[in-house]
Amino acid sequence: MRRILFIIMCLFALSAQRDPILVPEVSQHEVQVRQGFTGTELLLFGAILDPGGTRAGEDYHIVVVLKGPTQPIQLREKERIAGIWMNADSTAFRSAPSFFAVSSSSPIPDIVDERTAAIYELGLDFIQLSPSGTIEPEEQARFTAGLVDLRQRQGLYKEGSGGVTISEQVLYQARISLPSNVQIGTYTAETFAIANGRVIASAISEVEVKKVGFERLVEEFSQDWSFLYGLLAIAFSVFMGWMAGRLFALI
Repeated sequence: MRRILFIIMCLFALSAQRDPILVPEVSQHEVQVRQGFTGTELLLFGAILDPGGTRAGEDYHIVVVLKGPTQPIQLREKERIAGIWMNADSTAFRSAPSFFAVSSSSPIPDIVDERTAAIYELGLDFIQLSPSGTIEPEEQARFTAGLVDLRQRQGLYKEGSGGVTISEQVLYQARISLPSNVQIGTYTAETFAIANGRVIASAISEVEVKKVGFERLVEEFSQDWSFLYGLLAIAFSVFMGWMAGRLFALI
């Protein structure tokens, strides 16, 4: 009897669900990095529907956040001392996304307040990094800004408003470019539907970036046989140096 009552309560809860449902998709779930890879463009698209499978009843905005695999990073700040640029302060972060891109249907400040943006990392100003030790808030903000600026210049961090188009308040699509220097690993594309300053639905898709061909063989060999790989790299460098010396001696 209790089991029947529990099933009835679950069915009632599902029928009373009013929040919209996001149905996301990505143009390619696997990006293959080969020799001469110059980057690619991902199309992130989908639909937002009410629980009955029809058009959502209210106007909404869409924000897409694409993150690359996280990695530890050491940052050093240069300072001019006696006319010479030298390394001064430094800090380390346990995890920083190797790639971070945000695309939205409208400017983020027009969609949500700063608190909501910080919770969901909706923008470069709200990237959440984990310092490896104790650090003052002002110093952490300075190093975070430096990291964001560096990776923006590398094409690895980007943000754009108006990059998401919405059709008939049902379908949406966004295009995000991956540069040639992206890291391999699993990328997560998180889509948020926002109405009246509140996140009303979210969904996640994944994209796998991996090396194929000769590059993959070299990477696997360097990881599985790191000591032998190091010896071969040294031997190859010595051989190339010897060959260069012989060639210059003949000229």
